[in-house]
Amino acid sequence: MGHGIAQVLAMSGIEARLFDIDGSVIERALSKVRANLDKGVEKGKVDAAVREDAIGRLSGTTDMDEAVDGVQAVVEAVPEKIALKQQIFRDLSAKLGPDVLLATNTSSLSIADIAGVAEHPERVTGMHFFNPVHIMKLVEVVRPEHASDEAVETSVELARRMGKEPITVTDSPGFASSRLGIAIGLEAMRMVEAGVASAEDIDKAMTLGYGFPMGPLRLTDLVGLDVRLSIAEYLEREVGERFTPPAILREKVERGELGKKSGQGFYEWDV
Repeated sequence: MGHGIAQVLAMSGIEARLFDIDGSVIERALSKVRANLDKGVEKGKVDAAVREDAIGRLSGTTDMDEAVDGVQAVVEAVPEKIALKQQIFRDLSAKLGPDVLLATNTSSLSIADIAGVAEHPERVTGMHFFNPVHIMKLVEVVRPEHASDEAVETSVELARRMGKEPITVTDSPGFASSRLGIAIGLEAMRMVEAGVASAEDIDKAMTLGYGFPMGPLRLTDLVGLDVRLSIAEYLEREVGERFTPPAILREKVERGELGKKSGQGFYEWDV
């Protein structure tokens, strides 16, 4: 998600710096951005000059101080682990002044729990992007109880500047999109498990019958089965047993069938 967010920021005329503790992750991320932009130029959807300008606005570093020097906003996009996110926000808020927006790309975790460890928690919001970021139009701006109006408005305006359509939701388990999306995805998995239909035909039912741009099982493969399992377990704890992960999801994750990133999920993928 991080490289997609950085790509769209750069294409919107905003300088973007990628940070990771592993330099090879940054190199792969920048390579993916270049590949996305090249494909866009190839298909006539991105002007060659836009590609060059965007690449020029992108950089990466393994030095946190260098990454945040002079920034106006930070969007965190690490895995859905609350302790990891809290540590990052604790570190970021100690380094950055109170006027810098701190946004988390979490798809389900409590923004209040993340903001609670930060200095000046009123400047922390959720900015939930969707994968692939350079194509999907929605950004879910999540408002925890103590967020300032200015932080929420800044998040909304940043999303709009990136060419996205923002919606604003309160800080509740799964927000709006993840809660609905996971409910549909889990039921689709139970249908595969029960032999109701194949993954392909269940997805086709939703794309052709209900106008979904992508079926729930193909989307699960793109998001990552491990990510969806973590979200489902969190929603089960917070909302109730209707979000209990089906056995097929747990078994696939245990086997390392995580979706597109591993080459196998509900579909087979080239990696």
